[in-house]
Amino acid sequence: MELGTIFLSETVGTTLLLLLGGGVVANVALTKTKGFNGGTLMVNFGWGLAVFVGILASYSSGAHLNPAVSIAQLILGNIDGVQFVIYVLAQMVGAILGAVLVWLSYKQHFDDEPDPATKLGVFSTGPAIRSYGWNFVTEVIATFVLVFTIIAISNGGTPDAANLGPLGGLAVALLVVGIGASLGGPTGYAINPARDLGPRIAHAFLPIKGKGSSDWSYAWVPVAGPLVGGALAALLSGPLLPLAA
Repeated sequence: MELGTIFLSETVGTTLLLLLGGGVVANVALTKTKGFNGGTLMVNFGWGLAVFVGILASYSSGAHLNPAVSIAQLILGNIDGVQFVIYVLAQMVGAILGAVLVWLSYKQHFDDEPDPATKLGVFSTGPAIRSYGWNFVTEVIATFVLVFTIIAISNGGTPDAANLGPLGGLAVALLVVGIGASLGGPTGYAINPARDLGPRIAHAFLPIKGKGSSDWSYAWVPVAGPLVGGALAALLSGPLLPLAA
């Protein structure tokens, strides 16, 4: 696969992922929006549908959208090291762009929101109870479930490898909804380093009124946890999954 195709496809897909995923958080969290106080399940379903749209838009590159998925594909031998770097770079660029578009879409609501933590929560995840070690464990487990199931759905490849077409993306979307509903409580289920780090970078440089800290002390958790979870899913998929030949 050409590197330019990977970069463009993953950038577009991850931009849409963060625009719609961050957008549902903004709609629920920021005051005076039509979706204010819509609840956790609204956020879960919003993120699931965001994943579905992102997969459809990045179908030509295998729709990784997530460095944790890409590191699993690297370990499984489905991509090489150079491709891995391009995937991750594109995912980060797309995540930042998507976060900027969310800010533009909700600019007046960000201006009216008095709580800096709520503003940051639109961009990045944070723990319900801050305990870096246990927060890390939660992200490892949740991301393991995500990547391990994607490998099962795709028979060791990416969602398009099982020839399911859009149904492959729908299965992953529902998986994300389920992970959010079941495992999202402790950390907000980043399960994707680009999803958290890219918007956190955007939060740091955007001229957001009264934005406060970007909470860099926590930023390593939603990066390291998902990468470890994705790697473990790849390493254990061989002995644990009955993949077809």
